[in-house]
Amino acid sequence: MVTIAEQPCYTLINTYDDTSEVPNEQQLKHDLEHGTIAVKIITLKKVIHLILQGEKYPGLLMTIIRFLLPTNDHTLKKLLLIFWEIVPKTTGDGKLLHEMILVCDAYRKDLQHPNEFIRGSTLRFLCKLKEPELLEPLMPSIRACLDYKHAYVRRNAVLAIYTIYKNFDQLIPDAPELILNYLEGEQDASCKRNAFMMLTHVDRERALDYLSTCIDQVHTFNDILQLVIVELVYKVCHSNPSERSRFIRCIYNLLSSGSLAVRYEAAGTLVTLSNAPSAIKAAAQCYVELIIKESDNNVKLIVLDRLIGLKNTSSTHEKILQELVMDILRVLSSPDLEVRRKTLSLVLQLSSTRNIEQVVMVMKKELTGTMEASSDSSDAKSYRQSLVKTLHSCSIKFPDMAATVVPLLLEFVSDDDNTAEDVLVFVREAIQRYSHLRPTVINKLMEVFGHTKNASVHRGMLWILGEYCTSVEEIMRVIVEIRTTLGEIPIVDAELRKQAGETTEEESLSPSATPRTLVTADGTYATQSVFSTGNVPSKKEERIPPLRAHLLDGEFFVGSSLATSLVKMVTRYSSQVTEEQSCNVFAAESMLMIASILHLGRSGIPKKPITEDDAERMSLCLRVLSNRSDLMVDVFGEQSRAALADMLAASDNRKDYVEGMSESASRVDEISVEVDQGIVFPLLTSGASDAEVGENKFDSSLLQATGRVVGDDGGHLDYQSKLKKVIQLSGFSDPVYVEAYVHINQYDIVLDVLVVNQTGDTLQGLSLELATLGDLKLVEKPQPCILGPYDFTNIKANIKVSSTENGIIFGNIVYDIVGSTADRNCVVLSNIHIDIMDYIVPAHCSETEFRKMWAEFEWENKITVNTNITDLHEYLHHLLGNTNLKCLTPEKALTGECGFLAANLYARSIFGEDALANLSIEKPMGSPPNVPVVGHVRIRAKTQGMALSLGDKISLSQKFPAS
Repeated sequence: MVTIAEQPCYTLINTYDDTSEVPNEQQLKHDLEHGTIAVKIITLKKVIHLILQGEKYPGLLMTIIRFLLPTNDHTLKKLLLIFWEIVPKTTGDGKLLHEMILVCDAYRKDLQHPNEFIRGSTLRFLCKLKEPELLEPLMPSIRACLDYKHAYVRRNAVLAIYTIYKNFDQLIPDAPELILNYLEGEQDASCKRNAFMMLTHVDRERALDYLSTCIDQVHTFNDILQLVIVELVYKVCHSNPSERSRFIRCIYNLLSSGSLAVRYEAAGTLVTLSNAPSAIKAAAQCYVELIIKESDNNVKLIVLDRLIGLKNTSSTHEKILQELVMDILRVLSSPDLEVRRKTLSLVLQLSSTRNIEQVVMVMKKELTGTMEASSDSSDAKSYRQSLVKTLHSCSIKFPDMAATVVPLLLEFVSDDDNTAEDVLVFVREAIQRYSHLRPTVINKLMEVFGHTKNASVHRGMLWILGEYCTSVEEIMRVIVEIRTTLGEIPIVDAELRKQAGETTEEESLSPSATPRTLVTADGTYATQSVFSTGNVPSKKEERIPPLRAHLLDGEFFVGSSLATSLVKMVTRYSSQVTEEQSCNVFAAESMLMIASILHLGRSGIPKKPITEDDAERMSLCLRVLSNRSDLMVDVFGEQSRAALADMLAASDNRKDYVEGMSESASRVDEISVEVDQGIVFPLLTSGASDAEVGENKFDSSLLQATGRVVGDDGGHLDYQSKLKKVIQLSGFSDPVYVEAYVHINQYDIVLDVLVVNQTGDTLQGLSLELATLGDLKLVEKPQPCILGPYDFTNIKANIKVSSTENGIIFGNIVYDIVGSTADRNCVVLSNIHIDIMDYIVPAHCSETEFRKMWAEFEWENKITVNTNITDLHEYLHHLLGNTNLKCLTPEKALTGECGFLAANLYARSIFGEDALANLSIEKPMGSPPNVPVVGHVRIRAKTQGMALSLGDKISLSQKFPAS
């Protein structure tokens, strides 16, 4: 049976690309016998490539033995090692070829060669031999290499003994004892590492005996040996917990090793061996130092994940990490934005009443530093935005810090970037929760009101000032600021006069000819025309007030917010001032500003006309001001603030629920080993968690690296669930049966293809030819192989994925039949469809970010709802379950029965691509129960492939399967 997938790959050989015809055996013999060294090298390379492609040259063995084995050329010797590795060494009945005896004798001489390169290369070659008949005569020479003067030979001799003992222990039964004696007298670090690694895997007791003799000197060893020692200690303590006290001091000493890799592994091992607070603190300090000293951002992120996992292990670990918050904050000195964000998230989770003041002080310093640094860069703006959000969360989590945080954040209200919007959202929440901060917030907003250039920020400031300015003095200050930033009213008349005045001024400044009479020298009169241009003043663009500039740009949502704020201030002013004339004057002035804005929107002067929603809102405000009923006064004066309080309460409840779910999912209970705890067989386990079975981190990391353990949900993959991903590619009646297991990693796809020869013929040069459609790329072409009668093989192919898009893999199997003169045979395979859902995961974003991305993304796909589902909420949940989208609309907003449902959905791909969707469905009230819902799903994405692929997935999964 041929098993290509299971054979380890020792050497990568470049594909021989030669369009010339294949040379015959006689020509190859001639070149090998009579050619120069250069010709022999080229010919031997051709032979190696031809053998790899399935050709057979049994007649070349003696030629190569006679004319190439005796050579001293190092290049030829290296090529010969590759040749003897791939050439068949046995006959058809499994007996060793007689020519191999000569080869064995030649390599016995190479093992005694005075050149260390030849000795070492030969020893490495012997590690790959699987024929004990060839290895047995060489054992005395291999043993003798352990005492050779050069370390390169000695360490390869140890590896050769290790592999031979592992495969054929009868050839060298005393290998563990031999290596232990050798280890005690060896001084070279690489040799000691190989020897100790062998004892670790073949005789753990001897390895422990040696470690006990030098356990106090472990910290002085080389880092490669220290890594093997850490692995041994972990495995011993994992299988026998009573040995922990014996090696805990050794692991402690390795935390101060000069190698960052050793310190990382020692810290991870220490955490698994001991739950003592001192051990956890030492490991955490080691992790923090690694993050600070390591320059690679990927390593920083990996170690940060280990800290986060350490925090989620138990509440005791979290309390220990809280003492190291200030050390963790030193990681903010890293220039990478992702490292900073993850650090801020961890620090926020570790903040407590004991350290929050110091945390806020450091963040304030960082925030001030972003103002002084080059704030024009996108990373600086994003980092400032992350700091603002973290400070916001700190002030909500610890109300006592709000008085310190709010004044600092108010300095960023007048910025032009997204930081100002985030600050304003925080200010709105702070002024509602903490009444003692309202005077400070209002005074600061009044200071920067006239300097703000962002329309959305101005809109939020108008709402806050209109809602929380309650005294007469504050209301009058706001009105003065509004009039100043609005400019002259009525706006339309002022703009028309301005345009007319500019035209008249230009006409008045046009040059004019004035006749003038002069007296000449002979006493006669003459007329001269003089052009008078006057003094033309330089034209400087007049500064337009901010609110007026927004309105002229068509931002009439600001006008709608202004109208609402004016109504609120008029109602509060009227409730405090008893003089009716003053109230009427105030109301009339407010109505004049609203009417002027409404007139401007319909005049055609702005760049964009006013929308119907904004016009209707301002018209409603005019009616409320003209007839101030008690109901409208209550709605504008009290209900608006109550709605904000309800929204904040709902947001808190949602955050508490999400945090509680995440903590319960990530929190791992402490493992206690019981007397009757069962033995775990990974092949037989089905969905067992790490906490239940006692995970071996070395075995699990090895399986995860080979792609055999991680499932779709990030947890362990059930071995039996692999059958669900097997795709049949050919029919049972085809001469070659083919099926594939599709394993999808993050950025690549691994196809494990099973090929079965269902004929009685030998299939020669059988190759799997693949092609892709979409953003898929075949990494390397699978190597051809030879398949015997009724034999089977596994072929693996790697396909790289570069974007989130549906893809198709198609191909065929091509082969020749031994002895047949017909053309190559071909079996066409079925297509493999790659689903976009394998790369999309649910994600969360704020409403502001959703609206911003919705406006920026240019690709939209509108899907008409065509389903047999009759319930609105049932359709929403069905859509979420089939598309990996997450509903951003709060659950309370979706409750109730009104015949209509609208929700915002969001997901993100593993490549960082965002996918937005808006669901709008309805079912008319009073319709029969069996009437399906109707509506649309609008999808927006940055790329066309993402929008189309997600739309296709929604279209295919809209209906319930027929029962």
